[in-house]
Amino acid sequence: METVQRPLPPLGCGLTFCKVNSMTPAAPQQMLAALIRGRELPVLSAAEWLLLLHPALMILFVYPVVGATIRLGILVREKRLDLNPIAATVPGEHVDHGRWVTTGTVVAVVLAVVALRVHDGAVAVTAPVIALMVGALGGCLALWRVRRPAARAAAAFLSWGSVALLVVPPPLVWAGGGPRERMWGNHGSSGVLLTGLLLFAMAAAPEIRASSPWRRLHTGAAVLTALLLAVQAISGSRDLLTLH
Repeated sequence: METVQRPLPPLGCGLTFCKVNSMTPAAPQQMLAALIRGRELPVLSAAEWLLLLHPALMILFVYPVVGATIRLGILVREKRLDLNPIAATVPGEHVDHGRWVTTGTVVAVVLAVVALRVHDGAVAVTAPVIALMVGALGGCLALWRVRRPAARAAAAFLSWGSVALLVVPPPLVWAGGGPRERMWGNHGSSGVLLTGLLLFAMAAAPEIRASSPWRRLHTGAAVLTALLLAVQAISGSRDLLTLH
């Protein structure tokens, strides 16, 4: 019995869209037509475009600034250990970048809450929701100005508590899975934890600068923050698949 050897598909041709003929490969025009037919772009509504503001802000602003913040933090540590004679302005730049990361994240959370309410049909934003949005944004912005430790702690708790109530309102309802999956697989709940860690770093910046134990605590929290940022990127991309 004679064996017919199938030719390999062209590079870059996905198996979903290109069928390999037993005798000759498909013409480029036919493959392109199959690709277009198989990948028709959905038409997004205005509410769905509004939903995209949250990931767009995170991707275009927050994540790039996170990378710069991490790099500046490494330079600050090298300066403290006398490994790198960097400019004296770098520690201040590290703090400022961290503030922008935190503020951008809080703004993105508020945008996501508004977009979800519009997408779910609740166009009218109620007074409690508006109050929580003001608390989340106001507490975060207050951290740029206040200096006393008690005032910084109050502003951070106000912002984080408002974010938590916006994203996971009482009663707390988890959707499927065990406790570990609920925390690490749920985009909203892990986002609340991420926002809390960012607000902590922003509020405790003077103590972190002045105390070695606070710096060690900050380093451990920064590692967890980086892990959560990766989790959020994965779970957020997963949730976008159910957008349309």
